[in-house]
Amino acid sequence: MRRLRIYLDTSVINFVFANDAPDFRRATIDFFEHHAHLYELYISGIVVLEIDRDPDPEHRRKLISVLTKHHINMLPDEDLDEIRRLAERYIEKGVVPKAKMEDALHVAYATVHEMDLLLSWNFRHLANVNKEAKIVAVNSEEGYRYPLRLTSPLEVLYE
Repeated sequence: MRRLRIYLDTSVINFVFANDAPDFRRATIDFFEHHAHLYELYISGIVVLEIDRDPDPEHRRKLISVLTKHHINMLPDEDLDEIRRLAERYIEKGVVPKAKMEDALHVAYATVHEMDLLLSWNFRHLANVNKEAKIVAVNSEEGYRYPLRLTSPLEVLYE
């Protein structure tokens, strides 16, 4: 059986160090320490861009260390025009707010690269069944039929 391919948005990396959300932090650490090896993990350049925007250099270093420690793969940018076009469609259709282009790009990367799951702690704009249904509908309209799931790390802790 092949391993699931999981796209991690930046929130998942950030929650390794989230002192203000101890339950989510514990779940995230548990995911990385005990479950991540069961999956193929991926990020995109958007994750790196968001990490680079962190004003605290020590925190940036810690976030990058998570990526290297857990051997997280970088998705290629070869389909960047299509990824941007698809992200714009999510915004045009009202699935993702216009001010949240990076969230739309995370979904577009996961869609174009046929990820099985997009993991996020962002319940408002990404990891919820209502958004997932709307994204699946847009993806279908755009010719993407691969069944992308949007969920939180909690759903992959128990196999």
